[in-house]
Amino acid sequence: MTGRNFLLNLEHISLSFKGVKAVTDISFGVRESEICALIGPNGAGKSSLLNIINGVYQPDKGSITFDGKTRQAMKPHHAAEQGIARTFQNIALFKGMSVLDNVLTGRNLKVKSNWIEQLFNLGRAPGDAVFQRKKAEEIIEFLSIQAWRNSIVGNLPYGLQKRVELARALAAEPTLLLLDEPMAGMNNDEKYEMSRFILDTQREFGTTIVLIEHDISVVMSLAQHVVVLDYGKKIGDGTPDEVRINPEVIDAYLGLKH
Repeated sequence: MTGRNFLLNLEHISLSFKGVKAVTDISFGVRESEICALIGPNGAGKSSLLNIINGVYQPDKGSITFDGKTRQAMKPHHAAEQGIARTFQNIALFKGMSVLDNVLTGRNLKVKSNWIEQLFNLGRAPGDAVFQRKKAEEIIEFLSIQAWRNSIVGNLPYGLQKRVELARALAAEPTLLLLDEPMAGMNNDEKYEMSRFILDTQREFGTTIVLIEHDISVVMSLAQHVVVLDYGKKIGDGTPDEVRINPEVIDAYLGLKH
């Protein structure tokens, strides 16, 4: 799937681990500023696909076009430099640091001063520090976590930690945001809040979002585009309405293929 309006294109992506196929010949495109959901039963290859997009895994075959540049593989730090940020299925925060300090780590690639200037607080360092903190505070306010800005992250409830992880990713000002089960383990109220923040992110910043989510009601209310995987293969690709009536998707979710 190609086209001027697609920020991300995956073409014939395949990946295996010691002969076991994780994803097989997967192609799809994600338009600029849309929310695209990856869904499918456990073990369908969804997280593997996210790991390929941001360079954690290198595909055996296929290519990825992001922001007009085509590649077969990318290192995670190159992905970050090009505007790809992500959250993880298992929360990956600095649990002994404050909310503010965790969000500030998301600003690392935006820092202009070098380490010598920072060490002696000279040159660009003072103004740079003020600016980075201001940007971090803006994200904290955007996600309504001001009340916990100085709290140690490890002491916060699970749902709030998930929001802090989203804040850190947004602090990087990504063009493409990858969310790996951002609502896993949340109750209905927390899911509602997180859904609202994801929609606000799309509307406020124009961020393109690819997310993995198991709650189909959440997916259908959030996403404009849904890609369905099963056993590492794509079995559905379209709007939520198109996907919900796809016979292969129905079979996979009802367990008829398992």
